Amino acid sequence: MSEPAASLRHAFHWLIATLVAVHACMALTRVTASLWVLNQGYGEWTVGVLLSLFAVAPLFLSLWAGRLADRRGFHAPVGVGVAMAFGGAVLALAWPTLTTIALSCLASGGAVSIAAVAIQREAGLMADGSGDLKRIFSWVALGPALSNALSPVVAGLLIDGIGYRAGFALALLLPLLAWGLASRVPRHMPPPAAKQEHQPAAWDLLRDPALRRLLLLNVVLSTSWDAHSFVVPVLGHARGLSASSIGLVLGAFAVAATLVRLAIVRYAAQLDELKALRAAMALAALTLAVYAWLPGTPGLMLGSAVLGLALGSVQPMILATLHQVTPAQRHGQALGLRMMVTNAATIAMPLGFGALATASVAVAPLWLMAALLLAAQWPARALGAGRH
Repeated sequence: MSEPAASLRHAFHWLIATLVAVHACMALTRVTASLWVLNQGYGEWTVGVLLSLFAVAPLFLSLWAGRLADRRGFHAPVGVGVAMAFGGAVLALAWPTLTTIALSCLASGGAVSIAAVAIQREAGLMADGSGDLKRIFSWVALGPALSNALSPVVAGLLIDGIGYRAGFALALLLPLLAWGLASRVPRHMPPPAAKQEHQPAAWDLLRDPALRRLLLLNVVLSTSWDAHSFVVPVLGHARGLSASSIGLVLGAFAVAATLVRLAIVRYAAQLDELKALRAAMALAALTLAVYAWLPGTPGLMLGSAVLGLALGSVQPMILATLHQVTPAQRHGQALGLRMMVTNAATIAMPLGFGALATASVAVAPLWLMAALLLAAQWPARALGAGRH
């Protein structure tokens, strides 16, 4: 193992724990806010607006966060993210109105993006060569998966047992926990080249066709995840499911995503990144197409679990490939660019999901994403041809 990787690797579990805590704050806010607005009588379009707000701040902050991580390292951007998440949780807990909850969604979404860029960059420094990247980023992907597995279930139980304020109260404590965990990661200085004031613009990275295709695939896959997050509360509410049942359906997705990422940790060396991506896209498209006909809570849980297996497997592959096609001193910029492009789509798509569901049927967004996943097989094939 290289000297930089060896000096940081012992703190890897603190890095993952930090990511879990920051992401759990956002996940709790997302589920609690979605169910709160439905309970208050607002329609599906309002849920779409709230989900879009989670991506507004990342759209404007991700490139800045990447440059900050390249120049200042891990702790500075994580500190900014923790402060944003805490402030947003305070608003939702103290003054639960549509406006303050919208601001909380905005803040917690920005917090995750800023912290995640720094965490992903730091994790890349802990990898010893390209063969270790898939394994490292499988563990990194387990952070959000674990958060998504637990947060909907916990939120549903808290809402049914105590009330909506209890969900927001737990979201308030998690950023404080995240900073305590982050402080256990050793501080180190980035290389001198990364700290230069006049770095090339991140947009220059888009000259690489492989990176452009990779970003396109990432957008389609992450938007499919968003479509599922949008449709489940709306469909569950329309079918008369309780908050706990809706939480179990969302939790089944996240548990499956967690399990598949654990499998990738074990079998990373045997996996071909692009073949795995294309297989996951095909399975996700099929599941999204038939989701509307799945019966009751058990059927929705099964469909969500299959979808979680497919979509949960792709992030380690994408992050590992991204680190291989970009210069090491610009990994923060590349990660910030990926975050920005993904969240630009995340802003637009939930608004479209809300309008589409209102104008047609609740599951129409899933059918749309199934079609886009099938179309995305063409750039995936071109990416593989370019690699070979």
